[in-house]
Amino acid sequence: MELEAFGEKVQHLEKVKTENILDRAYDCWDVYTNRDRYWVISWPTSLYSHRYFPSLDYTLSFHVGVTFRVLSRQRGPADDKDKSVLHPVWRRWEDADVSKDLAKEAEDFQAVGMKCRECLIELVRETRKLAKIHIEKKGPKLSDVLGWSERIADVIAAGDRNGAIRLYLKSVVRSTWTTVNWLTHFKNATRMDTDFALNATQNVIVAFGMAVRRFEARSPERCPNCGSYAIQVDYREELEPNPYVSYCEKCDWERQEIRQKTSGE
Repeated sequence: MELEAFGEKVQHLEKVKTENILDRAYDCWDVYTNRDRYWVISWPTSLYSHRYFPSLDYTLSFHVGVTFRVLSRQRGPADDKDKSVLHPVWRRWEDADVSKDLAKEAEDFQAVGMKCRECLIELVRETRKLAKIHIEKKGPKLSDVLGWSERIADVIAAGDRNGAIRLYLKSVVRSTWTTVNWLTHFKNATRMDTDFALNATQNVIVAFGMAVRRFEARSPERCPNCGSYAIQVDYREELEPNPYVSYCEKCDWERQEIRQKTSGE
């Protein structure tokens, strides 16, 4: 803390809580120095002054969002685990990525924005089916990305412990939807604009894919065998109709989620 705070001296610190969000543990500390008061959140470790970030819940959501954007830029194309859950969505995204490479004029770049928009529409359709949310006569229209993403997030990230995940899923869809629609109508669009829209869209798909895997697997917070928090989720297509398997990275424990089909599924 003192190394990051440029000469400030820590006077008091207290660990407030640990949040487990999408397979990653975030430790939250309240730290007083001789000059300021900070929220310190890891991993990766970052400092947030109380003057600008008075709410811990908001700060944690902001921190998770920044972390996901950085990891998304570092990860490159999605891995097979991500693609297996939302394959139709990833297929549309890859088509948009190819179109970007072939684009030359502003209208070509605008067309990439349209394909990113279609990715998000396909995303809510697929996640709605995976979350088994039934379509109601008075519900959102089928192409209402913002309306459906709100309802989907409430289902796949339900409960108090998932509040930060739920907030992030809703906010990242809203900001990305605004971005891709802007690109679609921006007559002076450039290649860099399409890169931004594609990265933002990819980030949304990754986040929802991870949340869906976690929701479908009904993973425990800790391994029942060794007590570790290192729980991961695999999607194994050959295990249909229940392809989600929780497993522990520290020992050999694993569990396939077995659920009885309900009427109408």
